Amino acid sequence: MSLVPPNPDAETAKSPAGSDICTVEHCFHAFDALYCALTAAAPIPPRFPDDKYPLFVTWNTRRPGRSARLRGCIGSFEPLTLHEGMAEFALVSAFRDHRFRKIERSELPSLECTVSLLTDFEDATSYLDWTVGVHGISIKFPHPSLLTSASASSSPSPLSSATHLPQVTLRQTFTATYLPDVMPEQGWNKIEAVDSAIQKAGWNGSITEDIRRSVKLRRYQSKVCVVGWDEYIEWREQQTPA
Repeated sequence: MSLVPPNPDAETAKSPAGSDICTVEHCFHAFDALYCALTAAAPIPPRFPDDKYPLFVTWNTRRPGRSARLRGCIGSFEPLTLHEGMAEFALVSAFRDHRFRKIERSELPSLECTVSLLTDFEDATSYLDWTVGVHGISIKFPHPSLLTSASASSSPSPLSSATHLPQVTLRQTFTATYLPDVMPEQGWNKIEAVDSAIQKAGWNGSITEDIRRSVKLRRYQSKVCVVGWDEYIEWREQQTPA
């Protein structure tokens, strides 16, 4: 799963009480963007409100007797207008998820589209301050070597002839995210999920408790809708005049 780097100061949407956040119309719009890109058909204009949400679009393939297989998943933590943002990331996740080859026209009948609208972002008090099955997690942590540097004395050693200590130039920050449904699907507990996210972020060394405690974690929730190819085609035929 890839993403556009989040802006921590960006305002994110909250879930309006009692409203339907994510609907099949959102999935149909994402599916339509991909269908039209691959077939040169004319797109169906969206009819749902052009609200703003952080969002992810996921493509899976499904075949009889087989479990779903991920074909692409990319999104943004920046709130995007749904009409444009959903269509854009439908194509980005289909064509530019570098873990996979580009989705081709021949695959359309096997595809399933999942739209996730992200809501209720909160800063956690620790890396364990979230609930499996409820929250997604977004983590950020400094390069572990900086943890040692921060605890070292800033004064020159009296045995050194240098007038200034060399400045620490390493300022690398690691980031990663998992959507809420990933943890239950993988059977992870909180520590297993955080450790996996740390590795996903690019840290290949051992994972210590000090590294876990250096993690700044944001928890969030996700409103999800899923449609398959047959549902999409039926919808498109209903929208297109005979």
